[in-house]
Amino acid sequence: MENSSLDLAQIFEPIRADLAKVDREFAHHIQSHVDLIPKIGQYIQTSGGKRIRPAVLLMAARLSGYDGDRAILYAAVVEFIHTATLVHDDIIDDSDLRRGRLAVHSRWGNDITVLLGDYLYIKSMGMALTVDSLELVRLLCEVTCRMIEGELYQLTKTGVVDLTEEEHLEIIRRKTAYLFGGCGQIGGILGGLSETQQLALRDYGFNLGVAFQLVDDVLDYTADEDVLGKPVGGDIREGKMTLPAIYLLQKDSDRARPLLTSLVQDRSFSAAAWTELRGLMTEHRVLDQAYARAVSFAETAKNELSSFPPSQEIDALMALPDYVVSRDR
Repeated sequence: MENSSLDLAQIFEPIRADLAKVDREFAHHIQSHVDLIPKIGQYIQTSGGKRIRPAVLLMAARLSGYDGDRAILYAAVVEFIHTATLVHDDIIDDSDLRRGRLAVHSRWGNDITVLLGDYLYIKSMGMALTVDSLELVRLLCEVTCRMIEGELYQLTKTGVVDLTEEEHLEIIRRKTAYLFGGCGQIGGILGGLSETQQLALRDYGFNLGVAFQLVDDVLDYTADEDVLGKPVGGDIREGKMTLPAIYLLQKDSDRARPLLTSLVQDRSFSAAAWTELRGLMTEHRVLDQAYARAVSFAETAKNELSSFPPSQEIDALMALPDYVVSRDR
């Protein structure tokens, strides 16, 4: 874990000062006459998030030749949107922990947390509207709508054992990848890059986001709970089929189907069932298969940068997919 954290700090070194400005921008805009809002905002901000999304935006902007304050503002907007989705998702998933601490709803209750998430969404758009770029506001609105659609789509698939790989990838695209992609594209727009280069940065972020979530799929079965910051097996407990389970069903339906039906559809989670499931996954090497899929998306992300000349920012963006697939949390 220490090496991964150090690697991420090294990757972010070119934008370390800008990330500090993003933190200050976030803290500034979370201020309110209602004391509870900044109190919860500070709790979230100090919970140890990786800040990969704002980092992608900042590095894409620098790569594009932009060094103004709008990149800081939009990076903070992205953090507001991401944070809003986290607090709402934790309620939906009934997740008690987030990054090793009590989730916001576990500490302050569902009613307050729902309203806080709404506040963060609206605040993010208000922040974006303080600069004269309706193009970027429209992009952020589109990304946010896709994220919410992704959550709704996932809810319709909760408890569905026969989820296909494509259906799972569509959930990932909407819930995770589009925001990553939007970060890259915003950086390119701020720098006035050609449409082709803007789309290359968007596709870089998009594929990075898919890789990030697929690694999460694997870590949910393999990580150390203390490192992960939440119980392993959370997806199965919540009735969600992810790539390892999808692959297992394809390889050994006779043994996997009754087990996954009990776990996913009937929500009959037990230590014995979890041990049996992990044993089948080890036997059929589906965790390796799912990890290899994540690596393929990470490589695709790096390939999207091939048209850009060498730079410190390119080095950082090229290193980020490697970090994503090597992380342990």
